[in-house]
Amino acid sequence: MRSVVQRVTSASVTSEGKVTGTIEKGLVVLIGVEEKDELSDVNYMVEKVSGLRIFEDEDEKMNLSVMDVGGKILAVSQFTLLGDVRKGKRPSFTKAEEPIRANELYEEVVKGLREKGLVVETGVFQTDMLVNINNDGPVTILLDSRKNF
Repeated sequence: MRSVVQRVTSASVTSEGKVTGTIEKGLVVLIGVEEKDELSDVNYMVEKVSGLRIFEDEDEKMNLSVMDVGGKILAVSQFTLLGDVRKGKRPSFTKAEEPIRANELYEEVVKGLREKGLVVETGVFQTDMLVNINNDGPVTILLDSRKNF
């Protein structure tokens, strides 16, 4: 499972002309589910995202998590994170999980974050979405449950 995590001052997602999620200070988490991902990958993402210390403390050091600052999360499914461009210039998505299973695991990540007490807004799975992100810093972190990077 892969995620791109961005610290934001605000963000929103629109699907089919309707805003489906909006947050102020917090994190945008773009989530890609890979074939063979399982609950251990979900748990890894939930723990990493909720605990990432990428918000500044009173000394302007990145020392606080989204939970520490009372931030929210905008979680958006994004299978293109599994695009492989090592051969040629057109991405191959053969490593992406099939849609039904991918949605189940994506929803488990959302559920896990909510169970930690976080407010989580979402996009709409398998639709064309417009995501507006006001990246703060900018701070962008890449996560991979298989620790490929």
